[in-house]
Amino acid sequence: MSKFMEWVDARFPATQMWEDHLSKYYAPKNFNFFYFFGSLALLVLVNQLLTGIWLTMSFTPSAEEAFTSVEYIMRDVEYGWIIRYLHSTGASAFFIVVYLHMFRGLLYGSYQKPRELVWIFGMLIYLCLMAEAFMGYLLPWGQMSYWGAQVIISLFGAIPVIGDDLTQWIRGDYLISGITLNRFFALHVIALPIVLLGLVVLHILALHEVGSNNPDGIEIKKKKDANGKPLDGIPFHPYYTVKDIVGVVVFLFVFCAVVFFFPEMGGYFLEKPNFEQANAFKTPAHIAPVWYFTPFYAILRAVPDKLLGVIAMGAAIAVLFVLPWLDRSPVKSMRYKGWLSKLWLLVFCIAFLALGVLGVLSPTPERTLLSRVCTVLYFAFFILMPFYTRMEKTKPVPERVTG
Repeated sequence: MSKFMEWVDARFPATQMWEDHLSKYYAPKNFNFFYFFGSLALLVLVNQLLTGIWLTMSFTPSAEEAFTSVEYIMRDVEYGWIIRYLHSTGASAFFIVVYLHMFRGLLYGSYQKPRELVWIFGMLIYLCLMAEAFMGYLLPWGQMSYWGAQVIISLFGAIPVIGDDLTQWIRGDYLISGITLNRFFALHVIALPIVLLGLVVLHILALHEVGSNNPDGIEIKKKKDANGKPLDGIPFHPYYTVKDIVGVVVFLFVFCAVVFFFPEMGGYFLEKPNFEQANAFKTPAHIAPVWYFTPFYAILRAVPDKLLGVIAMGAAIAVLFVLPWLDRSPVKSMRYKGWLSKLWLLVFCIAFLALGVLGVLSPTPERTLLSRVCTVLYFAFFILMPFYTRMEKTKPVPERVTG
């Protein structure tokens, strides 16, 4: 085996890559519960890729046969139902672990210097993931798929001058039709997964270049022993690979419970109108995107003007990209920030969750008012960040990690 590896290493840096990114990559020794979600995101990504490949073998990307082919997968393909449920549940699971992964970054300042590029790559992954989910959402060709896509694509029409042409270009037709389904299928199964995988590689490379953050926000590379190894670091393999296996097992128990017992999750993972074939002449009583888009959909509906609503929805995502330059705090972790940062993070999380719920519900005057309040609070978290992070009193950060 050693001679074989010598032969490989002479032609490809396999051992060096193993050492640089696993066995000799030193991570802080005080990782906690929130540090499971990065590896879980990789796990779900693998699940989506594998199940997606299997689904494409039996799926027909045409307006006439897409819905029927999904029914064929569910009823006639051997184990097709479980592959479809693994994929549909995996889409929601992906966003759950990614949102928790992003929350960890907000909590411990993982976007601050020197990890700005790590955060930017992470946000590009999030953006690509949203596009991938939206493209895949149309493919079952159910009622909510069709009308949800109709609403979202029509938003581009609000852009001055080029809006109508851009909308028609995205659809490939004057209305959502088979050509729209076909091009979304191509993007969903080929183009976007390639981009997503590339961004994941860049995200990991950027992370391993500067080193992982930790709950204390301390740079472990500053304190090294005589051998040049971080005093507060441990090799990622075998310590964290074994620890991550525990997280994977627990996650799979929950994930499989959802897949086998309630894959529709009360209509949130698989909406009930989507079990009815798309009909351009029959509009559902209430059109709403799937749950992981609803916070931004609520922001869109909260603004009375269509163009301003689209701008607000886009800004809600774009502002996350500049987060590293908004936080002026001298400390990274929320453990040592002042009460203003803690209060605003709590307000932001409540506003985001509230917007998610409001985006699912049909609009009423009271809900619209609440959506507007939550939208203001969402943006206030970022707009006021340079001020409250600079003026608040912080706690002293210890020299070494505290566990």
